[in-house]
Amino acid sequence: MAEVKKPVQKQIFLSGSSPDIKVPFKELTLTNGEKLLLSTVEGACPEAKEQPKLRAPWINARVGDKHKTQLDYAKAGIVTKEMEYAALRESMKEGPDAAFTPEMVREEIAKGHAVLPANCNHPECEPMVIGKKFSVKVNANIGASAVSSGFDEEIEKLRLSLKFGADTVMDLSAGVDNLQQIRSAILRASPVPIGTVPMYEALDRAHGDASQLTWEFFRDVVIDQAKQGVDYFTIHAGLTRELLPYAAQRMMGIVSRGGSIMASAMLRRDEENLAYAHFDELMEICREFDVALSLGDGLRPGALADACDKAQYGELENIGKLALRCREAGVQCFIEGPGHVPLDRVFENQDLEDKYCHEAPFYTLGPLVSDIAPGYDHITSAIGGSLIAWRGTAMLCYVTPSEHLALPTPEDVKVGLITYKLAAHAADLAKHLPGAQLRDDAMSRARAEFRWYDQFALSLDPEHAEQVWKSQMPDDCAHEPSFCSMCGPRFCPIRLNRKLKAAYNVK
Repeated sequence: MAEVKKPVQKQIFLSGSSPDIKVPFKELTLTNGEKLLLSTVEGACPEAKEQPKLRAPWINARVGDKHKTQLDYAKAGIVTKEMEYAALRESMKEGPDAAFTPEMVREEIAKGHAVLPANCNHPECEPMVIGKKFSVKVNANIGASAVSSGFDEEIEKLRLSLKFGADTVMDLSAGVDNLQQIRSAILRASPVPIGTVPMYEALDRAHGDASQLTWEFFRDVVIDQAKQGVDYFTIHAGLTRELLPYAAQRMMGIVSRGGSIMASAMLRRDEENLAYAHFDELMEICREFDVALSLGDGLRPGALADACDKAQYGELENIGKLALRCREAGVQCFIEGPGHVPLDRVFENQDLEDKYCHEAPFYTLGPLVSDIAPGYDHITSAIGGSLIAWRGTAMLCYVTPSEHLALPTPEDVKVGLITYKLAAHAADLAKHLPGAQLRDDAMSRARAEFRWYDQFALSLDPEHAEQVWKSQMPDDCAHEPSFCSMCGPRFCPIRLNRKLKAAYNVK
């Protein structure tokens, strides 16, 4: 029996203007000799417990510089190596004809329309850019809890997230004794930006008592996490006291965990939101370490009945004012968004974010366009996610099949990420980003020529695609048959298309 020809994949690096700018990609050589670059977020050493400290020389060279953040440099007209690296990742091509130039990245960051999260204490982080002019990014959430708190488990969650394309990862660990050690292990192993919600650890330090949450508790957590290397913080600073009565009128109230903690502290202490009241001090910490602020939507709607209300949009307006303060202070920031939103109001959410938040990058959870899909909320949210990303959202937070039901399993993480990478890619195609359709066209050519193993290699989940195909094909199909089990050999339209081309001399 003839040996089946299969595609070959290997890691390659694209080089920048200096030898220390080398961006990893996967080069896929198909069975017909065609070569295609695939992006990867797994880093230069995917299996290593500690990634190479790629940015250490760049960071050391800037010690003592008056500019502290990527936004500082961008506003000063300076292109950093991080910006060049990010541009190369977006272009997936070397040379002067690259679609995304370092100057384009700098301009978008300078305007506050893009962010490059890269804490100076996370040198392992491979630079990437988040903004509507660039490819849509996807975030995955991981985190230890009282029932899952080991280093190995969290590193495996991280690797699984990276394998299936998470552009950033949020560590939502809470309720464990060795929290800082786990986070340190995640940071050292991660080539992608790591985000956190500092309020979770602050509540831990307050022994779960929201009435004991003070600015000093919160500030110390922010400083400690910044020193560790966290690249962005979700801070619910726009949830102010005057919005709480509107939240009380909702069917679902406040569904954000961080938002509910903040609101509880406000009620119990009869004080204004501590992050809002001390926002200038918060920005000083973030600027020192170049931590980006993800201005959180503590009042995101948890039901269609609560969508687009005074609580949600009032917080969005507050966040927009904070975003301007960040921009003036040289602190990178992006904006978190809903939540549950009916399909006909998805675009409205993006448009208002652009208006209120001055086109700062939008980062949304879905939105979920239906409330009746427990077990399938990765699908209902991806519908909203693809639409809002097409409209301009820069990053999507994945939703897994476990949403509203349970902690996600490894399989849930995989399914959630693949679903959201598909939603993000659909938006990139709709935005007509340069090069976005290359992989799709390669897939179509492979389908037209019955190159099954090329089709598997080009898919978002090659192993699953091959298993589905093999499950209904004859056991002796070691070769690549010119049909699948849907139509069989007698009724295959692709075979008819070959005759059609021949009839009209089309090659």
